[in-house]
Amino acid sequence: MAEKPVTSATILARLGGLVDPGSGGLVPPLQASTTYVRGEDYNLVYPENSYGRDNNEQVRLAESLICQLEHGADTKLFASGMAAISTLVSALRAGECLLLQSGMYWGAVAWIRKFCKHRAIDLIEEDSSDTQRFCEFIQKKKPRLILIEVPSNPWIKLSDIQEIANAARTAGSALGVDATAATPILLQPLKLGADFVIHSATKAINGHSDVLAGVISCANEQDPIWRHVCEERQGAGAVLSPQAAWLLLRGMRTLDLRVEKMSSNALSVAEFLQDHPEIEAVWYPGIQQYAQYDLAERLMPNGYGCLMSFLFKGGKDAALEFCRHIEGIHRATSLGGTESLIEHRHTIEGNVTGCPDNLVRLSVGIEDIQDLISELDFALAKTR
Repeated sequence: MAEKPVTSATILARLGGLVDPGSGGLVPPLQASTTYVRGEDYNLVYPENSYGRDNNEQVRLAESLICQLEHGADTKLFASGMAAISTLVSALRAGECLLLQSGMYWGAVAWIRKFCKHRAIDLIEEDSSDTQRFCEFIQKKKPRLILIEVPSNPWIKLSDIQEIANAARTAGSALGVDATAATPILLQPLKLGADFVIHSATKAINGHSDVLAGVISCANEQDPIWRHVCEERQGAGAVLSPQAAWLLLRGMRTLDLRVEKMSSNALSVAEFLQDHPEIEAVWYPGIQQYAQYDLAERLMPNGYGCLMSFLFKGGKDAALEFCRHIEGIHRATSLGGTESLIEHRHTIEGNVTGCPDNLVRLSVGIEDIQDLISELDFALAKTR
């Protein structure tokens, strides 16, 4: 007998081999009930299901698939990526230390700063791309939790997850990695020693810009932080709806294909932009001029994802002029969808983050590559 397929593409295309036992259908039914029946003895008729806040078959199926992709011990879905991150961080108590990568997604950083201030948690922000310095902080401060983002948004920096995980283990710290921009197809931090991996499943995991969702997977179900995550999701109710989980499952069927196409397109776009006279620099892990190219090849050998940033020689005015002239590619915030999206990130983040005002962030979709390059070239020509 042939071995059971274990590749991500096969797992996702077949939804893990699901067949609806009630009908024989190959598409999971949408069970929208918020409550479940009990028998005359008041025992649950279906022991796994008592109330919709923590019991839903669509959610469990999506969690099972993501857990397989991550090579994890358990996975929990949330109502958004921020719900996932905030639930993880909320495991910390007064007097404990959180070591946070500087230059992470600004929405997460802003919330974490407020939370740590109100809870008297010692927050340290350091550049995790400087592995030696970052690991020295781990050994010195012995944080309860370390949180990094690989690749980071919008700085597109990488962190040596394995080295940081080794340092965390020695210090008795837990390591969480936000791998939203990489997806589980290109990067599995748990295999590199991380304790938790987080995604905004709103982005490429769903991939169709029509679902808000977040997800955390763990390496050890008995980890006290993980037990807190599970209890907090159930108790506080930051859960994913059945309808959203059903759409997420549908989107995940093509995740492997979409990531492959987005990565291929993004590499071609980055190579086009790096040689353009209007562009000062391109930040994308797949080009050899990228400062961490060797680490990128080691971390993400199967592709470098959809996200990049590029900087204009003409400063903020040139960056905004380019965005005004772009046609076809939408000016919008998000990443990982089938459609390409572009934004002037400084306008979104403001002056407090240090984001360069000549930076444009691009999430590359699955469109025809020649169409994408033509649209970019047109806007660049108008910017001169």
